[in-house]
Amino acid sequence: MHAAPTPSRATSAPGGPSATTSSASQSARCASARRVAGAAPGSFFSRATPGVCAAGKTEPPPRVLSFAAGPGPGESRPVPSEEQPESESAEPAPPAKPADERGAIARRAGLVALGTLASRVLGLVRDAVIAATFARVATDAFWYAFTIPNALRVLLGEGAVSGAFVPVLTDVREKRGPAEALVFFRRLAGVFALVLFAVSLVGVFAAPALVHLYASGLGDDPEAFRTTEALVRIVFPYIALMGLAALATGALHAHKRFLAPAFAPVWLNVCLIGAALALPTVVERWGLPGVAALAIGALAGGSLQLAFQLPALRRIGYLRLPRPRLDADVRRAFGLLAPLLAGLGVYQLNIILSRNLASYLPEGSMSYLSYGQRLVEIPQGMFALAIGTAALPTLAELQSRGDLEEAKRIFRYGLRLTLFVAVPSTVALAILAEPAIAAVFGRGRFADPVAISETARSLVFMAAGIWAVASVRTIVPMFHALGDTRTPVLASATNLVVFGVVGGTLMGPMQHAGLAAGVSAAAVAQLLALLALLRRKVGRLGLSEVLASAWRVLLASAAMGGVLWPIVQLGEWGEGGTGKNTALFAAAVVAGGLTYLVVAAVAGSPELRQLLRTLRRKLRKS
Repeated sequence: MHAAPTPSRATSAPGGPSATTSSASQSARCASARRVAGAAPGSFFSRATPGVCAAGKTEPPPRVLSFAAGPGPGESRPVPSEEQPESESAEPAPPAKPADERGAIARRAGLVALGTLASRVLGLVRDAVIAATFARVATDAFWYAFTIPNALRVLLGEGAVSGAFVPVLTDVREKRGPAEALVFFRRLAGVFALVLFAVSLVGVFAAPALVHLYASGLGDDPEAFRTTEALVRIVFPYIALMGLAALATGALHAHKRFLAPAFAPVWLNVCLIGAALALPTVVERWGLPGVAALAIGALAGGSLQLAFQLPALRRIGYLRLPRPRLDADVRRAFGLLAPLLAGLGVYQLNIILSRNLASYLPEGSMSYLSYGQRLVEIPQGMFALAIGTAALPTLAELQSRGDLEEAKRIFRYGLRLTLFVAVPSTVALAILAEPAIAAVFGRGRFADPVAISETARSLVFMAAGIWAVASVRTIVPMFHALGDTRTPVLASATNLVVFGVVGGTLMGPMQHAGLAAGVSAAAVAQLLALLALLRRKVGRLGLSEVLASAWRVLLASAAMGGVLWPIVQLGEWGEGGTGKNTALFAAAVVAGGLTYLVVAAVAGSPELRQLLRTLRRKLRKS
């Protein structure tokens, strides 16, 4: 494993090209810069922006701690006035105080978590509808076909585009102004759109090869193979729609706008639910299998995910026609994206391995794993992803200013919040695995004791790794903010190796549950690798602060588990989502949650105090 690059000091020499600029040219540039920002001479903009004149003089840029390479001399471009964003603030706000910024991150994370909760709840409704509507052999075909588009959705929606794009956009805006940032966005959007459409076209024509790659076990079942191939051809263009939606999300996150991106994914689930209920008989009249309705629903959902964010883009002045051009800034963003795409390759190898192994297991194994994963994704996405998403713009700004110590404090704060939610989620889902599956999925075709118990088995072993996966999703944005997208890929390779060894070994005696155990073991290995590599990159992380609050989380989680276990013994979970079982499950969730919060409060949890302060502020403002 290669050593990660270490931060280096970069200074601007006084004798560069700017030192020879004439006074008249400099004055013109200063006036133009003030017009871009809407600032008058001598305003905060003039004082705060390196290289902009104050009292007719050029100020040399300050010394900064540089983690990501910026544009070289001569790469800054004059900006046409029509490319200025319409809604940028007249003056850049002064840096927030550390406590204020941590509170802002908590508030933004709460907004993202709310949108994620809505999406995850609708995702559970979606999966319950799908499980009740289609046979397991049909749902297996759809999940195989949706593997590549869904993997790209996860990667793009959970950090790849933001990790490569937000740091560059933030750096350009901080150092060269908002108009230059808009130029960068339009050029990147043009190039990215061309790449996405090309990939989608290749996927449509390469459908048979992709099915062989991802589900080689289907070769023995010609009908299942043909169904999966047809679904791949329909659903693959979703990649282009999702990629453009992710780019819009990145632009909004860089401007700390989180509402539209947080709720955009809801549309995918809305469309899949509607398609499952309304379209199967329609597509059968077209000569397609009924499950093709889900592929059509996915395309509609991707279109609405993009369209939902367009008004927010217009408000920040970024709803402009793309102008594809591979300039220095765009190359820099793609340079950061390349390792993330390599990470997608590692992630795909992991999926190829797991899907191929599952295709040799008994019928329904793929669905058992998929439905178990849906429940695990609620705490992973709702809180861990929300915290990482909310923190990335702040971490990128701190990196651009060279404030590494404050970035590490923000990182520790995010990790503490993540564990505050992820550890009790691990305990709760492991204990409530069978009740949760029965209450959520135990209806229609899935109201079957075998299906419920087998899905619960996979959920127990996946739940064991929730805390590790959540921590990984909180740590990776720290690397992205530092301009390092390569190191997380190296750590993901560790995940692949451990999953192959553990999952491959355990699938014999444990079948699909062995693959679920491999997922959790691999996440723990990836977390340990990331922590070691981050410490090597930035020095001491101060994790004693995290460990000091962890005992409170463990104590409260243990108390919660003690309350949940007796309730679980009261249900007849093999009967599915009966009224009694659903009521018992709801009672267990409420009782367990209240127990956790009360014990955490008595133990003096600082994370709970921060969350309560944030909630009180929101209530006062409303």
